[in-house]
Amino acid sequence: MITRQRLAAGAFTLLAALTAGLGTAGSAAADADEPAQPSPKVELVLDVSGSMRARDIDGKSRMAAAKQAFNEVLDATPDEVQLGIRTLGANYRGDDRKTGCKDTELLYPVAELDRAGRTEAKTAVATLAPTGWTPIGPTLLKAADDLKDDNAERSRRIVLISDGEDTCQPLDPCEVARKIAAEGIHLTVDTLGLVPDAKTRDQLSCIAEATGGTYTSVRHTDELSGRVKQLVDRAADPVATPVAAEGAAQCSDAPKLNAGVYTDREKFGEHRWYRVDVKPGQELRASVSVGADRAVNQDYGVLLRASTTHGREIVRGSEAGDGRTDVISTGLRYPKPEGDDDEGTDEGEPAPETVCLQVSNSFSAPASVKTTPGLPVELAVDLVDAPDEASDVASFGLGNGWWLLGALILTGFLAGLVWGWVSRWRFAVWRTN
Repeated sequence: MITRQRLAAGAFTLLAALTAGLGTAGSAAADADEPAQPSPKVELVLDVSGSMRARDIDGKSRMAAAKQAFNEVLDATPDEVQLGIRTLGANYRGDDRKTGCKDTELLYPVAELDRAGRTEAKTAVATLAPTGWTPIGPTLLKAADDLKDDNAERSRRIVLISDGEDTCQPLDPCEVARKIAAEGIHLTVDTLGLVPDAKTRDQLSCIAEATGGTYTSVRHTDELSGRVKQLVDRAADPVATPVAAEGAAQCSDAPKLNAGVYTDREKFGEHRWYRVDVKPGQELRASVSVGADRAVNQDYGVLLRASTTHGREIVRGSEAGDGRTDVISTGLRYPKPEGDDDEGTDEGEPAPETVCLQVSNSFSAPASVKTTPGLPVELAVDLVDAPDEASDVASFGLGNGWWLLGALILTGFLAGLVWGWVSRWRFAVWRTN
C-alpha cells in the first residue's frame, strides 16, 4: 500500500507540474518592457449655462446628471492620467455678450489625482449651478492651452459636455477645433450632447470630426458616465492619432492604407472599400467600429470583409446589435504565408498581395432622424509578422494559442486516468478491509 500511495502522489505531483508549466509558458514569452510613455492629459469641459437647468434626464436636471457622472468618473480615473476640469458659462448671469463670452474657468488644474485631489475636484463640481452663456469656442482655446507642454509625444484629450450651441459667434467652434488640430499637439476633442437638438448635434459633431474625435448623443445618466469613463480610459492607452480616409464605392478606386488608425463617415446601409498591401510572411489585423451618434432603429450590424482584387472572399468578421450600445465593432485576421511562387519586385523582395477591405453597416433610422452626415467609422489596420503555423491560424482562428488547447486536452486526459486509477485502488483497499 505504501508503494501505491507514493505512486499516486507522484502522479499528482507530475500533473500539478504540467498544469503550472502551462500557466507560466505565456509569461515566459512576453515581450520586453517598452520605454515608459508620458502620462496622458485629459480635460473635462462642462457646460454650466442656464439651459442645464432643464429636467429631462431620468427625471432630474441635466446639471444633476453631469455632477453624478463626474463623481463616478473621478473615482474611476486611472492613476497615470493627469486630469483637469474647466467650465463654461458658470459665473456671469448678466446680458452683456462680450462679458458672457469670456466666462470660462479652470475649475481644477490638470494633474494626477491622488485621494485628496479627487475629493477637491468633487467638491468644486458640487458647487456648480447653471448660470450663463455658452462660449464653446473661447473655452476650447483655453482648454488647449491648459494641456500644452514641451512633451511632443504626450497624448492629450478634451471631453466637451454641452447641451446647446455656442452663443459667442462669429468665433466658430468648428474653426477653433480645426486650428487646434493644425497645431499638431496630439490633441483630440470628443463631444457629448445632452438631449441635443439638430443644430447642437451638427456643431458638436463638427468639432469632434475636425480633431479625429467622436460625438455621442446622451439622454440618460448612465450613458453619460459610461461614455466619459470610456474616453478617459482610452486616453490612458497609447494609441495612434486617427487619420481621415474616405472609402470608395469599389475596391479599384479605394485608398491604399498603411498600418494606422483611420476615420471616415459612412451613410446608413452603405458599403465602403479600402486597400491594404500584405507581404508574404505578414499577418493583416484589422478592426472597425461604427458609432451610433444619433437615434437609430434596433437590430443593426457591421461587416468587415477581406477579399482579393478579383472578388474572392478571404475572411470576414461581423457583429450585430440591438440598440443597447452606441458603438458596434468587429475585426479579422489574415496571415499571408510565404511561398515559392511569390513574385518579386525590382528590388528582389517578395511582391505584396493587395487585400480589399469592405466595411458595411445595416443601420437604419426613424423618419424623424437626419441621416446626414453619415455615421462615424474608425478603422484600425496593423501588419505584423505572421505566426509560423499560418495555415492553422486561418483554419481554426485560435492564433498562437492553439497549442494551449491541445495541452489542456492532454492534461484533462491524464487527470482522468489518474483519478480512475486512484478510485479503483481505493475501492480495492475498501474490499480488502
